[in-house]
Amino acid sequence: MLTFLLWLLLFVICWPVAVLALALYPLVWLLLLPFRLVGFAVEGVLELIYAILILPARVISGRR
Repeated sequence: MLTFLLWLLLFVICWPVAVLALALYPLVWLLLLPFRLVGFAVEGVLELIYAILILPARVISGRR
């Protein structure tokens, strides 16, 4: 909602820039998509490593 309000403010101040931003948004989204996918993969690997490292302590303490 905040993004939309900021876009409306930009539209009031300078409508050509707002229309250009609206037109370029899908292109920027497509360009950033691979970085999001890599981010998900890295996050998953780091969570797996954390779970493997924490497993002995969880087994000893008996917690889930």
